[in-house]
Amino acid sequence: MSKTATVRARIEPGLKSEVEDIPSHLGLTASETILLLYRQIKLRRRLPFVVAMPNHLTAKTMRESKTRKNVKHFASKRNSTLIWACENLQPDLCGMS
Repeated sequence: MSKTATVRARIEPGLKSEVEDIPSHLGLTASETILLLYRQIKLRRRLPFVVAMPNHLTAKTMRESKTRKNVKHFASKRNSTLIWACENLQPDLCGMS
């Protein structure tokens, strides 16, 4: 099949840099990767992955985190996990009830 159609896309340079090594390690060029995507769309009659809008709470949380509103800061990931567990799972065991 003759490959005569051209697809041009603009993409953020940082995203391109982060992603381009993945197809390359699989022996694929950017063009071949796009071709695979198009073939999957044709085969499935839809995108080959789920695209969903965030629900109201997730959208609100994302907006607030971008503006640093209502964002909690923790000394470590472990501390954040422990505090979240106490607040949400068993507050009575953590002396928070």
